[in-house]
Amino acid sequence: MLEIRRHSKRNGDEAVHLSQEGVELARWSGTLMGPFQTVATSVAPRARETAIAMGFAVTVELPTLHNVNAFLQESQAATHDVGAPFTRLARLVGRRGSAVSDYSHALARQWSELLAPLGPGDAALVIGHGGHIECGLVALFPEAEHDEWGPLFGYMEGARLHYDSSAGRFHDIEFVRN
Repeated sequence: MLEIRRHSKRNGDEAVHLSQEGVELARWSGTLMGPFQTVATSVAPRARETAIAMGFAVTVELPTLHNVNAFLQESQAATHDVGAPFTRLARLVGRRGSAVSDYSHALARQWSELLAPLGPGDAALVIGHGGHIECGLVALFPEAEHDEWGPLFGYMEGARLHYDSSAGRFHDIEFVRN
């Protein structure tokens, strides 16, 4: 199983570190989950701080993907698109060869690689970022009913994904909302 969560609260979009309220929210969330054999975060301090506040030592720091800037530019330009949030993302992710598609599929591969060495019944946790983790989920579940997935993730929200190691793929997604 792979649990993917957005980092906790900070004081404004430009803040690098968690706010006190964010630390408390992460601490509370951590009491409701685990144990995890692998805990991975992005390189951003707020992601690492979230995992630690949850009570989990970070075992893997995920490198920033090389095309993150192109991903951000392309995804920002599409904010005027219509439809439910995950449906809009699915259109972007579905554009083969686009920066959003390439980034989303690379993120999904990172997640799959985290689970490869784990045994049956083991679990991993990834702390990432809003707008990014949603695209990775769409890449993993391209045929899903994205209209039904609801809003983009708030702080500490995310999803639990079940993994079939014999088939090497994810199946079943369960959303975690506050």
